[in-house]
Amino acid sequence: MKAKVRRILEWPHFEAVVLGLILLNSVILALETSPAVMASVGTMLYALDALFLFLFTVEISLRLFVDFKGFWRDPWRIFDFVVITLALMPATGPLAVLRSLRILRVMRLISAVPAMRRVVSGLLGAVPGMLSIIALIGILFFVFSVISTTLFSEAFPEWFGSLGESAYTLFQIMTLESWSMGIVRPVMEVFPYAWILFVPFIVLTAFTVLNLFIGVIVDAMQTEHEFAASEERGQMIINNEHILTELKALREQVADLQSKR
Repeated sequence: MKAKVRRILEWPHFEAVVLGLILLNSVILALETSPAVMASVGTMLYALDALFLFLFTVEISLRLFVDFKGFWRDPWRIFDFVVITLALMPATGPLAVLRSLRILRVMRLISAVPAMRRVVSGLLGAVPGMLSIIALIGILFFVFSVISTTLFSEAFPEWFGSLGESAYTLFQIMTLESWSMGIVRPVMEVFPYAWILFVPFIVLTAFTVLNLFIGVIVDAMQTEHEFAASEERGQMIINNEHILTELKALREQVADLQSKR
């Protein structure tokens, strides 16, 4: 029984079928947000949604049946299990908010598409380096928030009245959203030399530190790509060695047959 189920799961097109079901389920969930569509075919959409959930539950159950221990060693399978478990929880009463979490089933595309898995793995690999950059940004924000609060709190309390308000204003400046005409120029009308503070802040954050994020992420993606390529090369070497071994055995058999003639 287990061998038959394993053959089904290892069928070359099985993952493609699952991917197609996920995409169709995404369309159903999107249609359910339309009042007009729900008024006309809402019952059918709910039935289809229940059918998709049943099929996904069967898939997870089969994977658990075939390789229970191996299932829990694969983080992507655990992610699938959590998503389906949340979808199975009753969405009534105080748990009604869980109904909106059904859309998390779309996230299974990440585990179903190898390219997406590599991207996510690369992002996760970049987290340690990103944490260091976040800490650096935090220090810069703290320093500039203290300075700007001290200098501008009396004249512009709505922007720099406290450390929190100053940090939020500086965050807006860092994103370059209306930073000049909206904040800096009004401040410079009262404090003409305020640009001495804001320009270095923009250079340090928007043009320097944030680019470090990109560098860390690109480096992590490159590392993940090289690791995947190395695994593929290793698998190809193993396959080639296996083929060569079989060829050698065939040659020996042919030689034995020729010697017996």
